[in-house]
Amino acid sequence: MMPLAIKAVLSGLLIALISEIGRKLPAVGALVASLPLVSVLGMVFLWNARPDAENMAIHAEATFWYVLPSLPMFLVIPALLRHGVPFWIALVGGCVLTVLLYLAMMQVGPRFGLKL
Repeated sequence: MMPLAIKAVLSGLLIALISEIGRKLPAVGALVASLPLVSVLGMVFLWNARPDAENMAIHAEATFWYVLPSLPMFLVIPALLRHGVPFWIALVGGCVLTVLLYLAMMQVGPRFGLKL
């Protein structure tokens, strides 16, 4: 099992790399940020801690369904910014919307047989 400190360092390096790329090349930084690197890394960590195929299948499928409610945030934040809303307010607004959509997904998903 991988120590927590190593997991934290790897995760932090990913975020720092994305931030540095985005500072110089915003579109390329966005591309790298959109890659499911954190999800893949999380699956590797989970598999190392608990190598169970069904558990991993449930995790990967639930990740797909939870990504969907996060997507509107990436349209709302730029729309707010372009309408003069300050960055921090736009960011909080996007995050609040995402939390509300997550809660909705948690309520609606199981009604359609989703394992969330």
